Amino acid sequence: MKKIVECVPNFSEGRDRKIIEEIAKAIESVEGVELKDIDPGKETNRTVMTFFGDVEKVEEAAFLAIKKASELIDMTKHKGAHPRMGATDVCPFIPVFNVTMEECVEIAKRVGKRVSEELKIPVYLYEYAATKEERRNLANIRKGEYEGLPEKLKDPNWKPDFGEPVFNPKSGATIIGAREFLIAYNVDLNTLSKDYATDIAFELREKGRSVRTGDIKPFYFKGKLLKHEKDKFYCGSCEFYSENKEKLFEHIENVHQYDGRELYRLNDIDPDELEGESVKKPGLFKFVKAIGWEIPEYKRAQISINLTNYKVTPPHIVYEKAKELAMERGIVVTGSEIVGLIPLESLKMAGEYYLEKQRRSKGIPIEDILECAIQSLGLRDVAPFKIEDKVIGYFKPSDKDLISLNSKDFTDEVSRETPAPGGGSVSALAGALGAALSSMVANLTFSKSGYEKYSSEMEEVAKKAQELKDELLLQVDEDSRAFSEYMDALRLPKDTPEEKSYRKEKMEEGLKKAIAVPLKTAELSLKSLEILVPVCEKGNKNSQSDGAVGALMAFSAVTGALFNVIINLGGISDEEYIGAMQKRCEEIYNKAYALKEDCLKVSFERIGMRFY
Repeated sequence: MKKIVECVPNFSEGRDRKIIEEIAKAIESVEGVELKDIDPGKETNRTVMTFFGDVEKVEEAAFLAIKKASELIDMTKHKGAHPRMGATDVCPFIPVFNVTMEECVEIAKRVGKRVSEELKIPVYLYEYAATKEERRNLANIRKGEYEGLPEKLKDPNWKPDFGEPVFNPKSGATIIGAREFLIAYNVDLNTLSKDYATDIAFELREKGRSVRTGDIKPFYFKGKLLKHEKDKFYCGSCEFYSENKEKLFEHIENVHQYDGRELYRLNDIDPDELEGESVKKPGLFKFVKAIGWEIPEYKRAQISINLTNYKVTPPHIVYEKAKELAMERGIVVTGSEIVGLIPLESLKMAGEYYLEKQRRSKGIPIEDILECAIQSLGLRDVAPFKIEDKVIGYFKPSDKDLISLNSKDFTDEVSRETPAPGGGSVSALAGALGAALSSMVANLTFSKSGYEKYSSEMEEVAKKAQELKDELLLQVDEDSRAFSEYMDALRLPKDTPEEKSYRKEKMEEGLKKAIAVPLKTAELSLKSLEILVPVCEKGNKNSQSDGAVGALMAFSAVTGALFNVIINLGGISDEEYIGAMQKRCEEIYNKAYALKEDCLKVSFERIGMRFY
């Protein structure tokens, strides 16, 4: 099974298109690597590139990109708003499919070693690849940035993980690691004030901020810093103070349920040496890093956020809180921006969150859910946002796929004198239409007057129907492709007994794979019939006929798909396989027939038709 790794290097160049294009060409020179996104920023003077591929190819592409950046970018001339240490500032590897974090750590180590040896660039490892706890955090390694690197390299505690502690003026240093998927997310404000954006950022981020007193409303940063004194150590979350540090940390843990020592470590403060240091209070969200910056090209400031675990802290929750905090300060959030890519799951979570707030059903097409998220988060505020370009995991059929054809063109294609698309593809489409009608009726029942007690059940039906609809649509093209291996086997030579035997073996293998596709169509369509029963029994009576038609379509899909299974069994000599398949087909048909009859019976009764 193929292994897919993502790599998201940040290069310290966001203005010179020629340099950016040359680095991109280096990545694309590795066959099989897909360069998914190039995101340059003029003010930050940095470009984030995102590419995918299998382990070896991504590893090679990453090295070539770092090499090209070292040739073209001169850090002695670099200026920009974003923190950075080198020409290639950071290069993380992220597991996407069938790859472990441990494997990504090994990739990071191999690339780091090669970069140090071949390019003479000092390399630090971070996050899961870190060799020391204090190097897990990217901000810790970046501290001092490029300008502070010569002194940092003299410190034995900051000896590079790969390479000699020798300053490379042109390329600086590179930070390489392995991490979970990071969402780079900016919240747009109707102000040009970096200080105002930072004031909100400090409230949101996990490491929080320094406690201030006095003039803290509406802008907290305008207050007076509170510092720990000799024999007087303050809690950042309430008015408690103690003459003893240990009692302070006990209070924080028992009353406020967070680790005070860890909070100070996050802020680069030794918890055993608090005297004279600013008192700290935690931010609102775990796995959130945030700063404020000004982006003249957008004519506004932004809260620049890194979400390092979107499953715990998703973008939409941070966005809503940012809106609230901004409003308290007389500021308006105008939208937000995804830098790079965002996982489908994360954007879907956002869409469902806003649909629920609007009391709308979440059992709608995935494109509608994502569009709700895009509009609600204002993701087109400062830059275009195309789902197919920005969302990892979103499937968009190609122009060559059958499901991309309009109804007339698909029907015409079926009518031609070619064996495919045929009954299998038509059955899959019928099943998808049956599931679609199930979702339609369920959504027309959701929250409707007189049907309130069924709302929760109908929403679940609609969501399941959408999943089945999408799976069955994929089967339309799968069925047409199913015979490819069988047809290839037919073309094999058959001059000798050995060739005939091998050809027959491959033909049977191809037929079994071809049989698996309509069998899956039948099983999926059976599931569509199962969820149509409650739709026909409890759904909106004004759409009763739609539920009945859905049942007929789903039953036709089951029957048609089973015909395709049975007819192909004629080319199989494996009697045990034939027997098992015939038994399975009979089970599916009997269940489908009973469910179809249930749907039609209740539909006729609810409509008042007496002749059934």
